[in-house]
Amino acid sequence: MTHSPPFKGSLHLPDDPGFDEACVGRVFNARRPADRRPAAVLEAVCEQDVVEGVLLARARGWQVVVRSGGHSWAAWSLRSDALLIDLGGLRELAYDETTGIVTATPSVQGGDELNPYLAEFGRFFNGGHCPSVGIGGFLLQGGQGWNARGWGWAAENIVALDLVTADGELVRADPGQNTDLYWAARGAGPGFFGVVTRFHLRTRPLPRHLAHTVHAYPLDLFDDVMTWLHGMHHTVPDPVEIVALTQTPTDGDEPVLLVTALALTDTEEQAADALAPLHANPYADRALFRVEAKPTTFAEQLAQQRIANPEGHRYLVDNAWLTGPASEVVPAMRTAFTEHPTRQTFTIWFSMAPLRPPPDDMAFSLQSEIYCAVYAVHDGDERRDGELRGWLDDAMARMEPVTAGQYLGDSDFTVRQLKFMGDEQWRRLNKIRAARDPQGLFAGYLSAGIVTNTNHWEQ
Repeated sequence: MTHSPPFKGSLHLPDDPGFDEACVGRVFNARRPADRRPAAVLEAVCEQDVVEGVLLARARGWQVVVRSGGHSWAAWSLRSDALLIDLGGLRELAYDETTGIVTATPSVQGGDELNPYLAEFGRFFNGGHCPSVGIGGFLLQGGQGWNARGWGWAAENIVALDLVTADGELVRADPGQNTDLYWAARGAGPGFFGVVTRFHLRTRPLPRHLAHTVHAYPLDLFDDVMTWLHGMHHTVPDPVEIVALTQTPTDGDEPVLLVTALALTDTEEQAADALAPLHANPYADRALFRVEAKPTTFAEQLAQQRIANPEGHRYLVDNAWLTGPASEVVPAMRTAFTEHPTRQTFTIWFSMAPLRPPPDDMAFSLQSEIYCAVYAVHDGDERRDGELRGWLDDAMARMEPVTAGQYLGDSDFTVRQLKFMGDEQWRRLNKIRAARDPQGLFAGYLSAGIVTNTNHWEQ
């Protein structure tokens, strides 16, 4: 047997007492697969651990998978007979005040760690909304973060990254070197063929005034309110994030439709002006309650995100990029928004309008003006999973006539495959993979079959 190299971190083998905890202890979703068991788990604490881990996998004939934050709903990092390199112990941050660039390791949590650190310098990064999400998987799949409609995808702000290749070499990838890896890392998601050890990220000034608007409507106004929103969201100024969602309030018995908007500005006047178009909702006088241009903080916003994404719960999640007129899109979404199977279930409608094409030097390449994600959540017996899976499948099937594809961040290819990348980009990604990882060291996308980058009903 090949001798295992010394690690500063810990290598866990199946017979070790801590192996099971190393496998699943950092998986956010309580719905953890029991049929996928890694060959070993390396809890890395430095870049050299990652290098040695890749070399060990090559010597042992194992594939490699990576875990950054553990938030992928499908637990992509749990793969049979592979070395799981867990980056949870590799947590480093450094900010350069002369360039505005922050370097951060993949397991750093965007809301709980990165932005509190940057706030000390008056800076901000548009990471994920759920504060405990690690930046690694989030950035690799594009990064649909704060105010994506106005500020673009978080991955657009990756100016460089350090990574370990399939050959076990630690390299820098940026617009001037290893450009193929730089392109692929910004959108390939779990299909990326390398272990990113450090991101170099462009930051932005921390907004000095946040204000939010929230209108709550009974679900019998769903069609009316969403038709109006569908027709006007592209007219709202850039500094405003627009999200409509159905959820059951913590102090309520029935789900409600919330039309929310967050202005990320510098003054009270700027926020009021930016939010004004949403206050003109013709159904506002029928709202259950209204909050308009109320000052808020990131701490308050993150607290709400924690409530919506409770730990210790079982999540079944799916999503779609929607396109078409309101007369087709709104009815297609109705089941997902108005017939929730559990109290904790929630559905979001996320505006990306007016749509801005991503840069050409990114693998990420498929989006539309409306993103819809459905989170079927419960804290009960696992036997409910089948019931919720059936409801979720039905809700997503109703959207298929207006679905362009899906976003990797809320996808599970073991259940449903949709298009997630442009055709040209998909071909390019496969060519780069063949050149950079010809032996298939990196396990790639977790799926029930061959990943084809097509909507399953079109195959």
